[in-house]
Amino acid sequence: MREPIEDRNLVDIQALISPRELKAAIPASTAAGETVVEARRSIRDVIHGRDTDRLVVVVGPCSIHDPEAAVEYARQLRGVARKTEDALVVVMRAYFEKPRTSVGWKGLINDPRFDGSCDVAHGLEIARKLLVEINELGVPCGTEVLDPFTPQFIADLLCWGAIGARTTESQIHRQLASGLSMPIGFKNGTDGGLDGAANAMVAASRQHTFLGITADGESALVRTRGNPDRHIVLRGGVAGPNFASEFVGEAAGRVAGQDLARTVMVDCSHANSGKDHSRQGFVCREVLDQVRLGNPAIMGLLIESNLEPGRQVWQPGGPLKRGVSITDACVGWEETEKMLHEIAETVRFGRSPSQLGTVSS
Repeated sequence: MREPIEDRNLVDIQALISPRELKAAIPASTAAGETVVEARRSIRDVIHGRDTDRLVVVVGPCSIHDPEAAVEYARQLRGVARKTEDALVVVMRAYFEKPRTSVGWKGLINDPRFDGSCDVAHGLEIARKLLVEINELGVPCGTEVLDPFTPQFIADLLCWGAIGARTTESQIHRQLASGLSMPIGFKNGTDGGLDGAANAMVAASRQHTFLGITADGESALVRTRGNPDRHIVLRGGVAGPNFASEFVGEAAGRVAGQDLARTVMVDCSHANSGKDHSRQGFVCREVLDQVRLGNPAIMGLLIESNLEPGRQVWQPGGPLKRGVSITDACVGWEETEKMLHEIAETVRFGRSPSQLGTVSS
């Protein structure tokens, strides 16, 4: 028998609900839409220097695996966000897709049943319902943009997006970012280098033409105008952390001249904390020292946080503790609340972070 010339390694191809059909089944309410639009406007104002009185803080679970716990987290976050809205633009991490270094659980959209069945249609439904509910609470959401087709299903419910360390150099993701309606942060590479993120900042600002899908799920040629709302996310790398002032200055210098006023967000987790969640508070305070000293490039912070601290080892079919991450370890809610108030106090009054309470290091 002759070897097939295509589909040799495929097991199956299944039709998927179209973006238009999913949006019709789970529409964005007026309240949810207002939350998205207002948060996007606020983040743009920070990036472009129209708002110099606030920082953007993207905070929440490394990845969402329990929708009920995510809503509980959002309710608690809402209270702090309202108390600090004069100093902070608070965005909840709503990460549904996880890039893997080798293998592992790929996130709630890809494998919502945690059993390898990869019921993506169900995962998209869960994600969209959850985003509507959280936005209706008045809590805007941000996520990592990973699969190039996923935004068609959920991007109308997102106020901010990140292009991850593994995909910042990807032409596909740079093109995709150029057409998204939300501000986008580009992470430095896993090696800690800035070349990929700096080049991505330029590429995403330009017009592009590439293959994509329509709202009806049909293949299409996509033309974009370029995204004017971009920034870098420093997350450290194999060489160590890069949250210190010299790294922030270098990053800002690499993207100078792009008509952007505040271009650097610092990720308190990942390589900046040595993947030790208990050090996120330390990183946060070090960045706040720079804010207090008037560093004009810093526009925000990214914090991995959950209801409970740490992480749990998940096995297929095994029990899960509520509010504990199954991917990267997170700080718990008690510490999160203290950090948010500390950040807000620093922004308001320029006080030394060491005078503002206790965030464990």
